[in-house]
Amino acid sequence: MIRVTTLLLAGALLALAPSSGRAESDALVNDTVRIGVLTDMSGPFADQVGKGSVVAAHLAAEDFAAEAQGLKVEILAADHQNKPDIGVGIARHWVDEDQVAAVVDLPNSGVALAVANLMHQKNRVALASSAATSDLTGKACAPTTVQWVSDTWSQSHTLVHAMLAQNLKTWFFLDVDYALGKTLERDATEAIVAGGGKVLGVVRSPLGTTDFSSPLIEAQSSGAQAVALANTGADAINAIKQAAEFGLTSKGATLAALFLQISDVHSVGLATAQGLLLPAPFYWDLTDRTRAWSQRFAARMDGRMPTMMQAGVYSATMAYLRAQRSVRSLDGAKVVAAMKDKPIDDPLFGPTIIRADGRAVHPSHLFRIKSPAQSKGPWDMYQLVATIPPDKAFRPMADGHCPMVAGQ
Repeated sequence: MIRVTTLLLAGALLALAPSSGRAESDALVNDTVRIGVLTDMSGPFADQVGKGSVVAAHLAAEDFAAEAQGLKVEILAADHQNKPDIGVGIARHWVDEDQVAAVVDLPNSGVALAVANLMHQKNRVALASSAATSDLTGKACAPTTVQWVSDTWSQSHTLVHAMLAQNLKTWFFLDVDYALGKTLERDATEAIVAGGGKVLGVVRSPLGTTDFSSPLIEAQSSGAQAVALANTGADAINAIKQAAEFGLTSKGATLAALFLQISDVHSVGLATAQGLLLPAPFYWDLTDRTRAWSQRFAARMDGRMPTMMQAGVYSATMAYLRAQRSVRSLDGAKVVAAMKDKPIDDPLFGPTIIRADGRAVHPSHLFRIKSPAQSKGPWDMYQLVATIPPDKAFRPMADGHCPMVAGQ
């Protein structure tokens, strides 16, 4: 039997909660596995993850019931408020007081890196399905971390290669000033320089910036052919809208979105966002299997289709639960080893393997945002341009410098 409970906890209070230390035994209590959805419920990423990520975890727990073999599942959820100290405080309380075995979602790369480090110390599992920093499978890799969906290397290289092929050689970055923006810029710059391009400038703005007039003026003045948004959520929405008001593209520059979500496109509107290229490993209308699952999701979300990160919560949770079915332990390293043991036939992301560095590898895709005339409905937004095979969609493991990988 699957028991699904959602606890929306006050992050600031939990950050101050006392810790009782590691459990004496790694055995699951009452054959029950607890998974915490640590997400952004109220901040700039709430539409991308938030309630939808909790719904996705519920769907995974419910679908797992048919194959659970007596394993029981409980889902908890909390808002990390985009603050690493609060995220770590919640995760510590969950592990020490509630015997949570795994934490999933983890939007905001700074929060994800901090929580993944804690989970490694506690030997519990971090399923970073919404964190983009490629450092999670690079210098910060751990035997208890799995990174699903995408990362800054995959997003950057996919988009940069497509735009360099269009002879767009000079670039300017508008970054969000935390781990996501910095690693997007770093990984994109690597691809730009390797492809013979040049970065003309960078402006970094705090998370939650609403006025992009000064960065956009600086980008225009640089003469860059491509202006790359190394941000997401509300920051990307504001930047795209203001770029249209400034007439950025009408003056010769191409706007590139390195980490745009379908919820962002919906907020911007096709009239403003049309023509943008974006990389994504998941789109709700891609296959019969993605459509079927997404319709179930939308029925619980007032018709909203899932983002790739919400889909990642479902897939990462299902893969984790199937591994737990055979391991049945709080020992995170053992469960992750079982997740890596064999290929996964994932209905949302396609054939998937989890590498030694913790990177879940699957196909990815390049999409173009449709014009209003091309769209047949409110969520009919993406036109498939290309599919990138798994071995090209993600950073070669040898280049990640993960200390767990032989020879690194």
